[in-house]
Amino acid sequence: MTLSDNQSTGSTPDRARVVRDFSRSELFDRTFREGMDLVEDTAAYLDGEGRRDSKMLSRSAALAYAAESMKLTTRLMQIASWLLVQRAVREDDMTPEAACEPRYRLNDRKIESEPSHAELPIALVEYLVRSEKLFDRTLYLDRRMYLDAQEEQPQNPVLSQHGLLEAAFKI
Repeated sequence: MTLSDNQSTGSTPDRARVVRDFSRSELFDRTFREGMDLVEDTAAYLDGEGRRDSKMLSRSAALAYAAESMKLTTRLMQIASWLLVQRAVREDDMTPEAACEPRYRLNDRKIESEPSHAELPIALVEYLVRSEKLFDRTLYLDRRMYLDAQEEQPQNPVLSQHGLLEAAFKI
């Protein structure tokens, strides 16, 4: 049994409505503002105070700083990309069905309990924590809007009856 394209991407008329409704919601407005503000704040920190902070670190801490800042910017770009897709739906630049495509989904992130080095500047650690929390909320929204619908879709009654007949007659 194979899923149709609509089922595999969660792209049903109901799913499209959920995506469009979210893109026009106050929750989206708040999440979008928070995400874009965090991107701007982080960029300003990394280009200014963060650059000065990193020059005062030991060699091993500076390497950890570089690695953590790359993870941070990658995570923020993933969030920003997801938010921009939702905004494109809101502004009718993209259909909700197109937004359901797997290439626009967020991937799970690796959970890390602590920064990679104890000497990292506290400001960087705070940006890391804020970005992780925002990513987790965005990932939750992504899963609720796009993937949970696949689990909620009723099974095709003809295929299920066909499956029962196959089992009964061992076809």
